[in-house]
Amino acid sequence: MNPEKLQNDLNQFWDNEIVPTLTEYIKIPNKSPAFDPDWEKAGHMDRVLDLAKEWAEHHRPDNSILHVKRLANRTPLIIIEIPGEKDGNILMYGHLDKQPEMEGWDEGLGPWDPVIKDEKLYGRGGADDGYAMFASLGVVKALKDQDLLLPRIVILIEFCEESGSPDLPYYIDEYTNIIGQIDLVVCLDSGAGNYDQFWTTVSLRGMIACELRADVLTEGVHSGSASGLVPSSFRVLRQLISRIEDETSGEIKAEELHTNIP
Repeated sequence: MNPEKLQNDLNQFWDNEIVPTLTEYIKIPNKSPAFDPDWEKAGHMDRVLDLAKEWAEHHRPDNSILHVKRLANRTPLIIIEIPGEKDGNILMYGHLDKQPEMEGWDEGLGPWDPVIKDEKLYGRGGADDGYAMFASLGVVKALKDQDLLLPRIVILIEFCEESGSPDLPYYIDEYTNIIGQIDLVVCLDSGAGNYDQFWTTVSLRGMIACELRADVLTEGVHSGSASGLVPSSFRVLRQLISRIEDETSGEIKAEELHTNIP
């Protein structure tokens, strides 16, 4: 591999092919469903989907397959299958939904008004996480242009990450036959401490979200008659949660939730 050629090719592809499309993407207020309950009626997700699909069709490898999946009452999903010439199956992940507008924009900047300033593109969603699909295909193209042998690559782009990815598990289960058994996940949705070097995140703290309910009665009773006799649902929930987390120190007790940090 020629690293200098790779860098030059990627820089040129980024400036000529990705930045103009990212600029158009920023203009679309496709807020994640948690921030826009009427997202289907608004049609912004469809506009972004069409933008990404058209770009991907133009830039994906000739032997690749572009899938657009839409399960009922769920946000869409893009999967791009790129066959490999060597063993391995790599998943490259990103998302195209956005956080809401929020406050604190500098004068002359805004969430839906893309501005290039000091070689940086400002606007909602460009870095989180609109660039992911474009960058993934750009890297694959640059490597293939050097005739390098690559493993199979699957690019997966969801549209509800900022809402907690409620639709993603359903899609993974539904299309396991396309995704396959993954050997490595490259998640293009992390952070960078500065612009002077390349940053790679190897581990993040996880999160488990669930609904926990404690029922202690089958019908309502007067607190003056029943308090002290009927168990406190709050106390029951507190005891259950304390089996997992130390309420004083915040230490996680369950060994299954611990791992060695690389």
